Amino acid sequence: MSKARQAQVHRVTGETDIYVKLAVDGGGTSKIATGIPFFDHMLTLFAKHALFDLEVRAKGDIHVDFHHTVEDAGIVLGQALIKALGDKKGMVRYGDFLLPMDETLVRVALDFSARPLLVWRAPKGFNLNRLKAGDFPAQLTVEFLRAFAQEAGLTLHVEVLYSSETHHLIEAVFKGLARAIEQAVRRDPRVKGIPSTKGML
Repeated sequence: MSKARQAQVHRVTGETDIYVKLAVDGGGTSKIATGIPFFDHMLTLFAKHALFDLEVRAKGDIHVDFHHTVEDAGIVLGQALIKALGDKKGMVRYGDFLLPMDETLVRVALDFSARPLLVWRAPKGFNLNRLKAGDFPAQLTVEFLRAFAQEAGLTLHVEVLYSSETHHLIEAVFKGLARAIEQAVRRDPRVKGIPSTKGML
């Protein structure tokens, strides 16, 4: 029987106190409380579409702004995921997904390469700094992705092909990320050992 892929990480700084409990081979259940309702919604649907059982408890200086809480949640979630995956033996490793959300289309491709990198692309003239979903600054989506990719050891490419609605854009990114990760973390009985000719990731 395969070892359960799960982890807990608790990180405390002068700006945030974040706890994440994650089970990779779950059913998509979640318990999310960050103090930022829109971000809670994004993490809830992330868990649902990644088929992770996920608990996130975050307290941050959201009276200042949402930046520290969102970025640090990305850090801790990435740390929990890579810890849960362990040695990555038998794992598919790569994942990609083309996610439609009404008028929005987003493409996500990723590799658990241990070479962390975020490539973000959007149409020319598309400025996230000017956009919000309710009171949630859209630019924080990129900050979350960068922190998450760094800590999870992900080569992560996210491209917004087109969109005209900020809520749908951000939601498509989180759902596309979740679906691509769900592919990449699957165990395949044909994969013997580490999924790399180098013998390590």
